[in-house]
This record gives sequence, C-alpha cells and structure tokens, in this order.
Amino acid sequence: MTHRLPGMTVSQRRSADSGWPGHVTPGDPAWGYVPHSANQPAPWTVRKISVSEMNNNVYLVTSQATQAQILIDAAAEPDNVIGLIESQSSRLDAVATTHSHWDHHRALTDVVQRYACTSAAGVADAAGMPVHPDLKLQHGDSLRAGDLKLKAIALRGHTPGSTAFCLSAAGSPTVLFTGDSLFPGGPGATQNPQDFASLMSDLRSRIFDVFDDDTIVMPGHGDNTTVGQERPFLDEWEARGW
Repeated sequence: MTHRLPGMTVSQRRSADSGWPGHVTPGDPAWGYVPHSANQPAPWTVRKISVSEMNNNVYLVTSQATQAQILIDAAAEPDNVIGLIESQSSRLDAVATTHSHWDHHRALTDVVQRYACTSAAGVADAAGMPVHPDLKLQHGDSLRAGDLKLKAIALRGHTPGSTAFCLSAAGSPTVLFTGDSLFPGGPGATQNPQDFASLMSDLRSRIFDVFDDDTIVMPGHGDNTTVGQERPFLDEWEARGW
C-alpha cells in the first residue's frame, strides 16, 4: 500500500483558513458538523475522529429525525469507533469503506459483527476487503439507511475501486467524503502515470465540474477543505504529476 499526503502547499494553507479545518488527532474529542439552513432544521450531523498511528479519519453521519447512522471508514481502534457510534445512537445501519487499503478497514470486522449492519465498498475493491461487502457500488449508485442517502462517486486511481461518498442537504453545502483520493493540496498517491491520469480525470469530471465551491471535502486523513479552495490548483497538480 502506498500512501502519500501532499505537502503543505499554498492550497493546504488556504484550506486551513477556510472555516472547515475539522482538525482532529488520535485521542481528541470528536469534531462535529451540523448543516445550517434558514428554512428547515438540520437533517443530519457529521462527527469525525482520528484513529491509529496513520491518523485515519472516521466519520459518522447521524439522522436527526430517525437516529439512523452510516459510518465511513471503520479504520482502526474498534473501541473508539464504537464509542463514536454509541455517542449518537445505539444503532448503526451501514458502514461504507472508501477503498481497500488496510489502514481504512482494520475495525470493519468488529463493527459489522457488533451491529449486523450493511457493508458497502466500490466494486473493484470488494475482493480486498476483510468483510465481503453487501453492496458493491458502481459510480452513481446510492447507499441508503433510513432517511440517509450517500451517493457513490468512483474516483479511480489511488485504488481501482476508490469511492467518494456525497451527502447533501437542501440549503446547505454538500459534503464529500473523499478517502485518499482528494486532500487539501492535491490528489492522493498513485502507483504510476496511468493511475494518476485516471484519478485526475475523475476528479475533474466528477468533482470539480459538478460541485460548487462551497462543497466541503472531508478526506481520509487530515483536515477538511472545500472544492473552491482546491479548484485553482488543478493545473498545478497536473504539471507536477502527483
């Protein structure tokens, strides 16, 4: 497994000032996000913790109406992941895994066994998962749990089946859980020029050509950013080749 977070570029420094840092380290309390709309109450909340020596982000989406919950990346430290889940609701309906690299699913078996919940991952990464996914997601598929819905966005390159998950609320910025495919400062690591080209093509056509600048990006490691903070640097990433 190759893992690289981009260095502290201008883009990353600007992202840290964007109002969406979501900075957590292992052992920190959960960071929370509540979408705000002048016309209606928040339909869901997002909680984020960091676990393990790899500083993996674990995200929990909780419906405010039904207490349905979806976990994104049961990365490690099952007790801490379960503590996050139980802090909001006694149920977990589904767990979505952004990709098959080992550091993003070390707690998956424990979580699925405890809650008997649905598991989901990109179809091309399914064989590399420790739990056979109930849902093998293609680009454009949806993962539903009660009144929650995450749309799958295939971002091929970091792994063949890397998948971002899109969460929307009327009147509030969209949230993208991008795994290791998009960080503040650039795309995640790829093994060769072909994989890099594939990832950049998907990022352009499926993220930057689709979502507005207010869209919040919550990556697999590190702080959050926005589409608008990263958009000006696409050509720079292409030129550097990583």
